[in-house]
Amino acid sequence: METSQTTIRLAPSFFSEREKTLLEHGPLSASVWRFESGVCALRLRNELGQLVLLPYQGQQIWSAEFLGRNLTMRSMFTEPRPTRQYLETYGGFFLHCGATAMGVPSKDDTHPLHGELPNAPYQEAYLIAGADDRGPYLALGGRYQHTVAFSCNYVAAPLVTLYAGSSLFQVSMTITNLKRTEMELMYMAHANFRPVDNGRLVYSARCTPEHVRVRRSIPSHVRPRPGYIEFLDRLEREPELHNVLAPDLLFDPEVVFTIDFLADEEGWAHAMQVHPDGSADYIRHRPAELDKGVRWICRTPDQDALGLVLPATAEPEGYLAEKAKGNVKVLPGGGVFHCELEMGALTSEAAAPMETAISALVARR
Repeated sequence: METSQTTIRLAPSFFSEREKTLLEHGPLSASVWRFESGVCALRLRNELGQLVLLPYQGQQIWSAEFLGRNLTMRSMFTEPRPTRQYLETYGGFFLHCGATAMGVPSKDDTHPLHGELPNAPYQEAYLIAGADDRGPYLALGGRYQHTVAFSCNYVAAPLVTLYAGSSLFQVSMTITNLKRTEMELMYMAHANFRPVDNGRLVYSARCTPEHVRVRRSIPSHVRPRPGYIEFLDRLEREPELHNVLAPDLLFDPEVVFTIDFLADEEGWAHAMQVHPDGSADYIRHRPAELDKGVRWICRTPDQDALGLVLPATAEPEGYLAEKAKGNVKVLPGGGVFHCELEMGALTSEAAAPMETAISALVARR
């Protein structure tokens, strides 16, 4: 079946305090409104759940709900705030990070935490209604041009696609270097699931100290609790300890791993949080596009988040550290970077065969 689609160009004037339906497309619908903070929001809904996205603020996925549960991290924010400061509106399910720099800046770095993309003011946003071999879908896309004289000039064009009858959705990012000269690139796909007590982490990597490495550096915004350093010491020796999210594990304020993910025959790497009832959270990415697999876990009284995998082009130590490691990518003049991911929720009936497939993939490698 050939893809057919219609595009609706959005404008800030479409968004008011009262939520209103913008489009119905078979069992799918899109509605728009403004949060009390003034931030524009767009809701994509199908039979199994919904996404709330921020068309003009980073094109974030602010929240994701599928199969009757909230997939989104618990945070201190009840709604997004109109700011570009990362930690002053941090509570969304998915954020694009980068693209001129990414990660936690060192004292000598000049870039903001996770770069300019997380809350970037998009100049264009559009809604797509279409159908292809997978069925009807709705998608939100946009265009953000970041230009700094004598430095960089690129366009970021993300897309989030929700199909009818699916509890999984697709996320992609395309970054085009508009300069005639090279552009350095760092990018991270920052997905923040909500952890559950005794959830099991299943993923396509060998869980050994060589392939699942705990971060030992402590960012300046993190205040370690007593016993935290000792916990990192133990995880360094025994990374498998974190594969079950026991309530007494000290993921406070956070623990970060870098994981060497294995891809299947189609190029996908997989990660799940299997809930005690057998259902699961799920995300897959292509290591050929995003070769660094970062895992972030934060379980505190105020914030509860599981970055099952934050697929990235570099580790999250900031520009200077990653440059020294050789992890900063380079796009030629006119060059294009593109990555694709799929994420969401799985029923217990779908999670069980996926776990079997992941285990078989790791055993073969």
